[in-house]
Amino acid sequence: MTQLVNVPHVAFVELLGIQVERSLEGHSHISYTPQPDHLNSFNVVHGGVCMTLLDVALATAARSLEEKMGVVTVELKTSFMHPAMGALRTEGRVIHRTPTLAFVEGTVFNSAGTPCAHATGTFKYVRKLAVGRKVKELQSREGSAI
Repeated sequence: MTQLVNVPHVAFVELLGIQVERSLEGHSHISYTPQPDHLNSFNVVHGGVCMTLLDVALATAARSLEEKMGVVTVELKTSFMHPAMGALRTEGRVIHRTPTLAFVEGTVFNSAGTPCAHATGTFKYVRKLAVGRKVKELQSREGSAI
């Protein structure tokens, strides 16, 4: 059985080196190894990177319940508990779902299993639309604006 359901290619996620390892039945696991450019002035992972890890993990968990839909972040509340250093793992899980919204939580852990950051978020299910390069490809094929 596949461990990845409804995981789109996101260039920003790829640029940071985030690896989606599991996206199935409302749960997600992602891994990340920090790069020197991703550290703050205290030489630990920048809080914005931790928030990105949480946003990706929570959205991935929500998307895994609805293969034909995408999600957009409505709200993301993050608490930082411990400096994030070294290889990180982030887990997300859907705690409640309606036809249009997913309420999700997730935690960033360091390699010792210590929680570094925790978030709760709300995600809205939306139809998958052609965007970016796909729009240009459709326009060139159809010869008209979409």
